[in-house]
Amino acid sequence: MDKFEDRVAVVTGGAGGIGAALAAAFASRGARVVLADIDEESLATVRNKLAKRGADVLAVPTDVRKRESLFELAETTWGAFGKAHILCNNAGIAPFGPIVGADPNDWKITMDINFWGVVHGIDAFVPRMRKQKAGGHIVNTASMAGLTGMLGLGMYCASKFAVVGLTESLQRELRGTGIGVSVLCPMIVETEIGANSQRALGKAPLVEDPGPLVGGVISAEEVAARVVRAIDRNDLYILTHPEQRAILRKRAAKQDAMFEVDDWSL
Repeated sequence: MDKFEDRVAVVTGGAGGIGAALAAAFASRGARVVLADIDEESLATVRNKLAKRGADVLAVPTDVRKRESLFELAETTWGAFGKAHILCNNAGIAPFGPIVGADPNDWKITMDINFWGVVHGIDAFVPRMRKQKAGGHIVNTASMAGLTGMLGLGMYCASKFAVVGLTESLQRELRGTGIGVSVLCPMIVETEIGANSQRALGKAPLVEDPGPLVGGVISAEEVAARVVRAIDRNDLYILTHPEQRAILRKRAAKQDAMFEVDDWSL
């Protein structure tokens, strides 16, 4: 049985970027799609584009910072389709700046969207998905910044590290239920996340150069293809750039080296 044919996929942050690419990829495999985003105008644009391609798609304005908004999204999804099988907790922002002296409100907004948005999605959908006993898959969007600390992205790293840990735990918790779990950890993807992040924080677009970022830039469509493959294979980690391998090995080597030099007699 195809894991997408006649299934219902819900995507937060679906009004553009990775979210819109995920929706298109799922629809191309025969899934019905529920798009959720706070940006109603862009949400309608993506919905209309998919509908013109023949997709069965529903657009639901949603604010992932608000728990009740995710529960309303679940009610709407089951009301329209009677079920849901794939949940992509994808909405997120990427604030740039130092940790020391950071605006506390920026911290709150970042955590509300990037972390609590995932928690709210899980709370609203997973109990229903378990009850329907039809299997499924959860994809939580984190980042390479959820696997290694990065200069200038402290708030983003903190929120995405939390998503990685949450997802690893959820995957263990849902073993045996037929519901797979993945965490998406991309490096640089061609999206509007920079401008969208500043807008979410109520700030003007960045004029300063954040500095060089490691890795090439890939399309949102390439990321979506890797997510589809991960769902097919039931992968826990979804990585997107070959450059990630060396970075992760270096981090693991630093941790492993501590066992060689430490004095365990203390």
